[in-house]
Amino acid sequence: MKESYVIGIDFGTDSVRALVVNAHTGDQAGTAVREYSRWKQGKYCDAASSQFRQHPLDYLEALEGAVLEALEKSPEGARQNVRGISVDTTGSTPVAVDRNGTPLSLLPEFAENPNGMFILWKDHTANAEAEEINTLAHSLETDYTKYVGGIYSSEWFWAKILRTLRVDGQVREKAFSWVEHCDWISAELTGNTDPLTLKRSRCAAGHKALWHNDFDGLPPNDFLAKLDPLLDGIRDRLFTKTETSDEVMGTLSQKWAEKLGIPVDTIIGVGAFDAHMGAVGALIEPYSLCKVIGTSTCDMLIAPNEEAGHLLIKGICGQVDGSIIPGMLGMEAGQSAFGDIYAWFAKIIVEPVRALLGEDAAQELSKNLIPHLAEQAAKLPVTENDIIAIDWLNGRRTPDAKHTLKGAILGLNLASDHVRIFKALVEATAYGSKSIVERFRKEGVPIHEVIAIGGVAKKSAFVMQTLADVLNMPIKVAASEQACALGAAMFAAVASGIYKTLPEAQEAMSSGFDAVYTPRPAQAAVYQSLYQKYTQSGAFLENDFLRKVQFTPESTLSTSLQ
Repeated sequence: MKESYVIGIDFGTDSVRALVVNAHTGDQAGTAVREYSRWKQGKYCDAASSQFRQHPLDYLEALEGAVLEALEKSPEGARQNVRGISVDTTGSTPVAVDRNGTPLSLLPEFAENPNGMFILWKDHTANAEAEEINTLAHSLETDYTKYVGGIYSSEWFWAKILRTLRVDGQVREKAFSWVEHCDWISAELTGNTDPLTLKRSRCAAGHKALWHNDFDGLPPNDFLAKLDPLLDGIRDRLFTKTETSDEVMGTLSQKWAEKLGIPVDTIIGVGAFDAHMGAVGALIEPYSLCKVIGTSTCDMLIAPNEEAGHLLIKGICGQVDGSIIPGMLGMEAGQSAFGDIYAWFAKIIVEPVRALLGEDAAQELSKNLIPHLAEQAAKLPVTENDIIAIDWLNGRRTPDAKHTLKGAILGLNLASDHVRIFKALVEATAYGSKSIVERFRKEGVPIHEVIAIGGVAKKSAFVMQTLADVLNMPIKVAASEQACALGAAMFAAVASGIYKTLPEAQEAMSSGFDAVYTPRPAQAAVYQSLYQKYTQSGAFLENDFLRKVQFTPESTLSTSLQ
């Protein structure tokens, strides 16, 4: 039998990963990672105002380099036998496009304009617009947020579009439509980026753009025009239908076939978000919580529609038929910062070293700091009097999205050293995860097990053991270093006809699991008490303290505490 290969391409926050897989054996034939050069330089971003933008050239250049390197590492003949490619990306990461579907920043006049670039998932510049969407939706007989947890987020499609149209007249005049990253890059590979005809991802549209069959697609023009006249008519330039990721986007264009050196008839599947395809790569099953743990987290659940489809689960990031596994209800939650919190703390320590002792010393410290902190923190006891931290340093995604919230560290004294503070931050991210589990259970959705994938899950035994203790549940870690790309490859195998169903592709191509973290009863009992302090502290921070203390984007402080 002739070997068939598929390629999964995973666009993360900092880089793109390409994975070539033997579709019959599941052997990972070749893999490569490429960072985004402009993003790495910090271009087009302003963390103080929560602006995070990525240039499409970063995506295109990294895509080509990663795929070519992965193919070079693959067995002889693999290149000629590639049958399918599927892509996953971050999201919601939309971009303004012209009538041809070209991102505006690929046009000369917008080449350096951040508003013509992809608006990264963690961009929170549209907080005010999200609040307006919520206010209007909640005032109407039909609440268009009811299938996304009842709260629309500034990280999502409509808030970002409205914000951009309001602040940039040039983009407003030139933008014909808007396209999610997972849709645009898949369409680009086919050569058809026409925003009126390219297929749109069910995953992206349902979780981030308020698409639902009950609404005949997107919310009606009346709702959008009432939200802001700038949105009047935009629905007609977007989409009505959506597709699950086992469907075909098209075939590889001549241009990309020549760039990559693979057959021009290679099937391109419909794209999806990274966490959703990662859950597939990690063998998600009904009522298994799959946590994609990296800079942030995305928590995925699936359930039979007949068992959970009638629920309206409050405070999550959406429930969408077929967004993860076709035919199953897909549910999404997550934390706006996880590994990013550890990186923030490390930066606080490293930057003075860079200033005082130079770049070499800073680089050496940066390489070893987090592993050292984790090793030392693991030696500390867990006690009722430990420091409590709140993990909202990048706002709160779920439960109940609120990206204007801030983080905190409580209970410090003169004995609170760097290791104890790091331990508290790790515990805070675990408490944030527990709050998501508790919300699902409260809303009638059981969780039977936890599966973990992503960089933190693979690299930090301390973080994972802490998470198991706080959740008081075992956690299985997927063996694949590239679970998201593997999930994309599985979808490519189905879209290209190698397998008829996704479960068949999962069974044939899975890498299984290589670690299990079991909760320690003594620590789990203390963490249950500490979690109550976390929830009480968070409630105070959200409902009492922040009503009296206002933070501007520049973090200046005004108070009325008298």
